[in-house]
Amino acid sequence: MRLILIELMAIGLLALATTVRADEVEIPLDKLPKPVLDAVKKRFPKAELVEAAKETEGDKVEYEVTLKDGGTKYDVMLTPEGMITLIEKVIAEKDLPKAVKETLEANYPKATYKVVEEMTKLKDGKEFIAYYEVLLVLADKKMIEVEISPEGKIEKTEDKKKEEKNEEKKEEKKKDDKK
Repeated sequence: MRLILIELMAIGLLALATTVRADEVEIPLDKLPKPVLDAVKKRFPKAELVEAAKETEGDKVEYEVTLKDGGTKYDVMLTPEGMITLIEKVIAEKDLPKAVKETLEANYPKATYKVVEEMTKLKDGKEFIAYYEVLLVLADKKMIEVEISPEGKIEKTEDKKKEEKNEEKKEEKKKDDKK
């Protein structure tokens, strides 16, 4: 009995250690640090700021700012000093590069596209497309997120069913809170 208890405690600790994730807290747009706000406005001068969040993982802090520029939605990740680290741009399925589409069609032939994002990173002050993030609904209704390079190499896949349900619940709560 004692051995089982020790094993269960070890499994619990291991589970906690492997599920370290960023804590995300919504913040009002007027509470964003000035360097963050200035950087977003400089990069997207005509965009409408929609919402913001502060993400903390260990001692690392980043801000995520959601905005709309024309009909395009962006999520921009920034350091507290206002350095842009990642730009997530929602795009249409038809705008994926040919190599990406071919790989997705070959690996997930009956999948439907739910969300397609172009992920732009910055290095030495220059922007480049690092990868695409595609949320697919498979024929068996299972949802997966595929991270794929512009050349069509699948870098990572992740089951999203549980996370998607949690996101839907959060969105419903936001709508209820606004009423």
